[in-house]
Amino acid sequence: MPASASTYNSLAVAAAALGSFTYGFNSSIIGSIFGLPGFFAYFGLTLQGAESAPIVGAANGLFAGGGLIGCIIVPWVSDKLGRIRAMQIACALIVVSAAIQSASVHIGMFLVGRFICGVGTGIINTTVPLYQSEISPPKSRGRMVASHGIGLVTGYSMAAYSGLGCYFEPREQVQWRLLLALQCVAPGILACVSPWVPESPRWLIMNGKEERALKVLRRLHPQRPGTDHDFAASEYAQISQEVEANPEARNIFKLLKSPSIRKRFGMGIFIHFITQSTGILVVNNYQILLWQNVGLKGYMPLLLYAIYLTWASFLNVVSSLIVDKVGRVRMLIIGMCGLICMLSVFTGLFATYAGTDSKGGQVACIVALFLWLTFYATCVDAVSFIYCAEIFPTQMRSQGVAASTGTLFAMTLLLTQVAATAFAEVGWKFYLTFIIVPLCGLPVLWTFPETKGLSLEEIAVLFGDGAIDAALESDGEKLEQAKMVETVEDSTRPTKV
Repeated sequence: MPASASTYNSLAVAAAALGSFTYGFNSSIIGSIFGLPGFFAYFGLTLQGAESAPIVGAANGLFAGGGLIGCIIVPWVSDKLGRIRAMQIACALIVVSAAIQSASVHIGMFLVGRFICGVGTGIINTTVPLYQSEISPPKSRGRMVASHGIGLVTGYSMAAYSGLGCYFEPREQVQWRLLLALQCVAPGILACVSPWVPESPRWLIMNGKEERALKVLRRLHPQRPGTDHDFAASEYAQISQEVEANPEARNIFKLLKSPSIRKRFGMGIFIHFITQSTGILVVNNYQILLWQNVGLKGYMPLLLYAIYLTWASFLNVVSSLIVDKVGRVRMLIIGMCGLICMLSVFTGLFATYAGTDSKGGQVACIVALFLWLTFYATCVDAVSFIYCAEIFPTQMRSQGVAASTGTLFAMTLLLTQVAATAFAEVGWKFYLTFIIVPLCGLPVLWTFPETKGLSLEEIAVLFGDGAIDAALESDGEKLEQAKMVETVEDSTRPTKV
């Protein structure tokens, strides 16, 4: 079993991470837009006015609602057309939405573009970790799928720095139109390089393309010189056995009759429910308002927002380096405990010093929020996507990841839609929600099984799939088939003169 991925494997994962960056940039761009006075002046809105709260909330809510729809349709798209084709469709939707938003002449047009962008990012935010998990070797899968989290927060931080740069543009309309147009850059690049990115070998086997799947596996996981173990052939055998052991696995209603499948669906949904209940996206999308409430003015909220997200990007890299050693569940538990403690401290400080001139109070609020982010970015952000992409068997991985990621968008829709009104009506008390709910859900995390170091097919055994267990114990026939396919290919390949 290879301990590290090949260069080709790493490049394929990195290319897919452009989709992760796309989601991060496009979802976070609204926070930067809220820091540009030209946007509010053009549409006749105010960031803190109660009369504008429904529109501000709709800008977030429609994006999340579109993302939820994207998650609903992605199992059909990715299972029917392939993981790469699903990414390409998502990129097309996002590029179109960026054009609509940047050309908006009234708020309705902007909201329509925001909704279409949500659909595209819902598809891509589900497909990328799904694809990355399916092409990564077990020993480094955590690190490679963590590139999804790294891409997300890098997108967040680049949106913040882009907003900061646009703030100094003297032409107010150019400020926000240019910023919104930048949403098309990353998906445009991904669409251009996608024809050279390999399709998931698991999808290929699931759709009867065994020879092509074996070629992809051999290129992703080439046999190392001086070793006898052919990891590509072994993985081909395991995947084939799992597919054969679950002939009805695409029927979601038959799948849900299995207790192990219901358990995995419940776990995937719970992971994103509890991580979003920490309020991470509410704090992110309304951070400009937050810093203004503690007395920061002008470009300073945008600058602090950019620094905040840069710190998150760095910590996600740290997370990717330790997740395969520490373990997914342990990191989630540590992260949730830290989040509960630090947000409790921040809420107390914010309730005391918001709206005052106390410089010490302002600094204390900033430090507490950065410590809160430290726990999330290191232990929760990328890890939640890794775990949810690992726990489902091949034939239902797209449905399972879609259900868990759909929960993320559903929670985002709920929380960001009400946040503008909640902050206007109850102020700091809204943060109590993000302390109480995670605290109640923390004991459930202790019951989750660890998946580090296991192949995706071995994880199926971990959840009690007896048919797959038996298949994996007798995969010699499939190994021989893989070798026969290779022999046939060699015999039919033209001889070089």
